[in-house]
Amino acid sequence: METGLTYDSAFAELQKLVRQIENEDIQLDTLAAKVKEANELIRYCESKLRIIESDVSDVKQQ
Repeated sequence: METGLTYDSAFAELQKLVRQIENEDIQLDTLAAKVKEANELIRYCESKLRIIESDVSDVKQQ
């Protein structure tokens, strides 16, 4: 995965991958690679959201 990735850029790339995966003309080998990449981006986005949620919660408690 790319270093220096932001949530917005990861989410945009994930949306692009979803559109590609939904394309019925995609080859099986390509599909597998894109699904793997999408899964990595999902994990990255979930991680970033958990961090943001924790930070917001900390600020609210101050």
